[in-house]
Order: sequence, then C-alpha cells, then structure tokens
Amino acid sequence: MNEILEGLIAAARLVATLDRDLTEIAARSLQVSVTAVVIASALGMPLGAWLAVNRFRWRRHVIAVMNALMGLPPVVVGLVVYLLLSRSGPFGVFGLLFTPTAMIVAQVIVVTPLVASIAHQAIRELWADYHDLLISIHTTKSQRVRALLWDGRRTLLTAALAGFGRAIGEVGAIMIVGGNIDHATRVLTTAIALETEKGNLALALGLGFVLIALAIAVNILIHTLSRTERASQW
Repeated sequence: MNEILEGLIAAARLVATLDRDLTEIAARSLQVSVTAVVIASALGMPLGAWLAVNRFRWRRHVIAVMNALMGLPPVVVGLVVYLLLSRSGPFGVFGLLFTPTAMIVAQVIVVTPLVASIAHQAIRELWADYHDLLISIHTTKSQRVRALLWDGRRTLLTAALAGFGRAIGEVGAIMIVGGNIDHATRVLTTAIALETEKGNLALALGLGFVLIALAIAVNILIHTLSRTERASQW
C-alpha cells in the first residue's frame, strides 16, 4: 500500500513539475503509438471492409487467420523485425534498427490485425443493412468499401481506440527493436520496465499512472470529438 501511495506521489510530482525526462518520454510514446495506429488503421480498416463486402473461395480462411493474428505474440514480432532490420537482414542498409521508426514498424504489425478484425465485424453489420441499396445503384466494390467506411466512421473509432490501447501499452516488441535507449527510443513502457529492474518501484508506479492517464486522456479526446461531429450533423 505504501508503494502505491509513493507511486501516486511520484507521479504527481513528475507531472506538477513538468519533469523534462517524463515529458520527453511521454511525447515519444504518443508519437510512436499514434503514428503506428494511424498506419494500422489506414491498412486494417479498408482490409476489414473489403473482406466484409467481397466473397471469394478462401475468404473464411483469410478471416480466420486475421482473427488468429490478433493474438500474435509481440516478442515474436519484435524478433522478426529485428532480423529484418539488422545489419545482416534485407533492410539493414537503411539503418532503422534501434530507432523510433523500427518501433513504429513493430507496432503496426502488432496492431493491424486487431484493427482489421474489429473493422470487419463493424462493416459486416453495415453491409447487411446497405447490401441491397448499394447493389441496386450499381456501385463498384471500391465504392462500396469507401461508402461503408465513411458511414461507419464513428463505429470504427472503437477499432482505432483498441489499436491505440494495445500500442501504447506494448513493451516486448519495441524493447527488442528500440533498445530502450535514453533520449532516443525510451518510451513509458520500457522506462517502467527499466525502473522496476533497478528496484525503483515508486518511480515505476508513477510512470505507470502517467501511462494510464495518458491513455484515458486520448480516449476521452476521441470520444469528445466523435460526439461533437455527431452534434454538428444534427
């Protein structure tokens, strides 16, 4: 109980004083996670909608694989990305290993199946409602996908928020490809892991409370923007 109280006090002190290291780490966490979620949404949402609209022979198998990849172990993703970006790997020439870019790549791979699966479920329900209408006006498949994505944009926020929640809390993959380098690739989750290893539990808890507060703040912001858009349409 004392450690939790000390953690709260540490978190309050760090936030109140706008601690430079905390601000840098929190900003990098947001930068990496938001960028990864934007890319994952740009890939996963159209994929989910396309699978909802189209029918082909191996469709059920593709959907099953996509759903299975939601549980893809992040450390395995980190290992694969590490091998690809290492000096002996095919993309080693770009020198991306142990950079925020490598962390973003790993998070995109982890988050995209989750976003695609949730988007597929949401768009499938919309497709059931608009199926006859969209076919009767002779829309192309790409037009159907775009129309469903636009009409379900508020529902798809759930997919984006779920992706952000997984990205902001990720530690295994980004620890491997980022290296937890101070002032370079250290984010909140890796900082928490480091402080725990050092036995600085109060600071680790403080950083953990900051991480939770950051995730909640982003969720509230997105929900507020969604409500504002809905109100303006009324």
